[in-house]
Amino acid sequence: MIEELQYPIGKFVAQEAYSHDELANFIERIASLPSRLQQAINNFSDKQLDTPYREGGWTVRQLIHHIADSHLNAYIRFKWTLTEDSPVIKAYNEKIWATTPEVSGDPQLSLDLLKAHHRKWVELLKALSPADLEKYFVHPETKRQVKLKNLMGLYAWHSDHHLAHITKLKERMNWK
Repeated sequence: MIEELQYPIGKFVAQEAYSHDELANFIERIASLPSRLQQAINNFSDKQLDTPYREGGWTVRQLIHHIADSHLNAYIRFKWTLTEDSPVIKAYNEKIWATTPEVSGDPQLSLDLLKAHHRKWVELLKALSPADLEKYFVHPETKRQVKLKNLMGLYAWHSDHHLAHITKLKERMNWK
């Protein structure tokens, strides 16, 4: 049950290749996330925003702020990879980032940021060539090479993953 709450849509599994339609689907899922998140938390009270999606998990408020932070980092990783030769990216501790002071604030700030950021990010994603998608960065901790096509898939999954944390919580709590 804990794994189902932690990974409500399953874990991300990168593929060696993606079809044009799969890549377009990734972009659409990333593009639509801000409005899907907004819809999911419409009319949430502060109590609901401060409810963890599972025992020991982040609150809805923290999830929204985390998504914005994470997606900004992903965009920067795309930019580094497109402008440098297989860069070693900067890792960050997302658990500590989820505890900085602004994360206790209004999640609408992060939703507004996501709306603007995703419009720009999607423009970049739509313009990538097949050769661009094969470019990669190196993660400093794992030393793994991460291709942009897999990063795109990961962030489409990440979008749906955290949205599902919120929507499944709403279902379990019978929130309208």
